[in-house]
Amino acid sequence: MIDLEWVKDYIDIADEDLNELAVKITKAGINIEKVITNHIDNLVIGEVVECQMHPDSDHLHICKVNVGKETKQIVCGASNVRQGLKVIVALPGAVLPGNFEIKKSKIRGAESNGMICALYELGLEEKTEETYSKGIAELDPKAKVGADAMKYLNLEDTLYELDVHKHRNNDCYYHIGFAYEIAAILNRKVTLPNDDTKPIKDDIKNHFSLKVETDKCPYYLAKMVTDVKIGPSPEFIKRRLNAYGMRSINNVVDISNYVMLEYGQPLHFFDKDTLGDKILVRNAKENEEIKTLDGIDRILTSNDIVITDGKKPVCIAGVMGGENTEVTDNTKTILIESAIFDSVSIRNTSARLNLRSEASIRYGKGLSYEYTDKAIERACHLLEKYAGAKVLSGTIKHDKVDKTPKVVTFKAEEINNLLGITISEDDVKVELERLDFPYEYKDSTFKATIPSRRLDIEPYVNDIAEEVGRLYGYHNLVSTLPKVPIKKGEYAKDIKYRKLISKRLRTLGLNEAKTYTLVSKEMAKKFKYENKENAILPNPMSSDKSVVRTTLIPSLLNAYEYNCLRKVKDIMFYEIAKTYDSNYQEESKIAILMEGNYLLNQWHNQNIKVDFYLIKGIVENLLDYLGFKNRYTFEKQELPDLHPGIGAKIMLDRKMIGVIGKIHPLLTKDDVYVAELSLEALMTSVKPIKFKEAPKYPEIVKDMAFAVKKDVMSSDIESLIKKAGGRLLTDIKVFDIYTGEHINADEKSIAYSLTFQDPGRTLTEEEVNKVFEKIIQTVEEKMDARLRDK
Repeated sequence: MIDLEWVKDYIDIADEDLNELAVKITKAGINIEKVITNHIDNLVIGEVVECQMHPDSDHLHICKVNVGKETKQIVCGASNVRQGLKVIVALPGAVLPGNFEIKKSKIRGAESNGMICALYELGLEEKTEETYSKGIAELDPKAKVGADAMKYLNLEDTLYELDVHKHRNNDCYYHIGFAYEIAAILNRKVTLPNDDTKPIKDDIKNHFSLKVETDKCPYYLAKMVTDVKIGPSPEFIKRRLNAYGMRSINNVVDISNYVMLEYGQPLHFFDKDTLGDKILVRNAKENEEIKTLDGIDRILTSNDIVITDGKKPVCIAGVMGGENTEVTDNTKTILIESAIFDSVSIRNTSARLNLRSEASIRYGKGLSYEYTDKAIERACHLLEKYAGAKVLSGTIKHDKVDKTPKVVTFKAEEINNLLGITISEDDVKVELERLDFPYEYKDSTFKATIPSRRLDIEPYVNDIAEEVGRLYGYHNLVSTLPKVPIKKGEYAKDIKYRKLISKRLRTLGLNEAKTYTLVSKEMAKKFKYENKENAILPNPMSSDKSVVRTTLIPSLLNAYEYNCLRKVKDIMFYEIAKTYDSNYQEESKIAILMEGNYLLNQWHNQNIKVDFYLIKGIVENLLDYLGFKNRYTFEKQELPDLHPGIGAKIMLDRKMIGVIGKIHPLLTKDDVYVAELSLEALMTSVKPIKFKEAPKYPEIVKDMAFAVKKDVMSSDIESLIKKAGGRLLTDIKVFDIYTGEHINADEKSIAYSLTFQDPGRTLTEEEVNKVFEKIIQTVEEKMDARLRDK
């Protein structure tokens, strides 16, 4: 939160509309989430020139109120309203807190043209019995009639609520840092506040010594003031702290908070008399205790930083002070600490102790050593001015900060290449001056020095380009076509295939399932067709989730049983997920489970029930869709937990990529069919799809049926038919398998439909018959088959 009235101390923005300024700042990269103002339109100072009791009420008054340009009649129920009183008047059109709009009205027959206000009605104090009984606000008799009431009360502050990017340092978390941001945007200069003091001859070194025994404190300053008079803070400090949301305590505590909000540097004030004459900064001891200012005993670890009096902790560095050196109403001598601590350590300590404060937030973001110096001098100035303090000469310092200037050398063309626009060298000079970045320019080369207050900027040209670009104005960037090669935006690797396969399987009527990667030991023993060893968790959450699965089929079988218990019929599942072996080598797999009716038409009583050939067709459809046509086969084999006569390996380019079959009857009595394929095996390159013209000439279809031994595979016969048919044979389909009458007991009949076609001419019956006879002869000789009905 930034108070713009406060910022005006450092930069002249009296001519700026603060709402428009918020837009400019947002365009420059610091997002103003909200503009908060106490201003209320039509709220003025009035004078009650006449006050009479309402004839129809025992507590209402009819008042004539001078509001500047005119006198209005207002009905008021406050007990303290009287003639001659200067009051706050909300005229018609004013909108008070709670979205309460003042309108012209009649109250018990008397016209009322506004409202005479109490402070709680303006949201300036809490409504209690005490504030209610006080009635309306009574202003100073010297208050000017018709003037803006909020300005008179010095309460018309405008605040910006910021949404600061996490990569931006804390320079926008304090008012001087934000003033520099406004100065850069408006091309104006910042004036730092007065920090002059009149130190006495007595030197701090006569009363105090410092020792630092930790690398987590690279910078530590201490100054001392005496003869402090504790009392209320001046009104401007109270008002600014209240606007920020901080409660005023007393002049000393308030000055500490005020300087932190001004310079971004947290300070800590020790009661010097209770502290002693020594400070030792070190890492805390394991389980060391300290009672903090909130009265809670804190247990520390060796990762925390503490300020000690040489023996016991008196402060958790960067987080909260100790109760044993707290500044009280009796404090006369104060030791002021202004330091830099390791930001990571402060963040960790604050999080572990659940002590997130304004100070710890700023320490956790990193601090500028220059403002560490200025903040302690500013605190001494304010204590001298508003607490009657006497400042001792000298400063105790521990300094291990690397003060090497951050210098970056670049050319304007480098900025242009990064931003993709053309900014002249003169424009770059202007932007560097606006940023208040000192620079040298020679031979078309800039040498800029980054101020220590901008800890978020590193000495690289890309950081300078970002600063120059945002001040030059993103709205000034000219749209241009990209000059770099571009490529089609699409999903890559396994994500691409997961989405393609998932879309295809849903198109085929399957529903996606999501199951746990972890399974029970009993589930992990099933369907071990790859003989992979499972990884077993040493400390599982439960016994049913103790093993990392190597196959998805058991998980789908569990999901099937779950649905069956809930009377779900016709189950069609698929899942795409990763599996892992004992070495946590991952492999993505696609699993399918089907049972019941694939298609159901009750009206015509025509159902298609799931069987081995249907799920095989689903797999074939998927493989064809992915471009593997003619590259895959199914080889019969007995597989673990699959039906011994209804199971096969899925082969791609003669390598096994999965299994297909019916669940073994010992596992389920239902006709459940499953398939599983390796996704990695399918993520191989395929030949581009070739398109050819639709045939112009008619096809010739001929059927044949062979009686063969029962152990003969149809795929072997199809291979012979295809080879013998040559280029004229364009398609082979199996349309019947028969056993029974007219067929020997050890035989089966397989019927094929053959399609012959030539893309360039019409085939004759004679040439087709020649090929047809060759096919018959080849199959009969090679497969010991006989043509039926020959």
